[in-house]
Amino acid sequence: MGKIAGILLIVVLLVLVGGGVFLASFDLPAPTARVEKVIPDDHLPK
Repeated sequence: MGKIAGILLIVVLLVLVGGGVFLASFDLPAPTARVEKVIPDDHLPK
């Protein structure tokens, strides 16, 4: 039972490290959609 738990722990660690490396090296594009929102005058400080 201990050998199976050790192998499972190693697999989980490899998946976590691999996911971290993937997220660190993956180039996510910045959003390019323009957002315009109308803010009523009564919400602004005077």
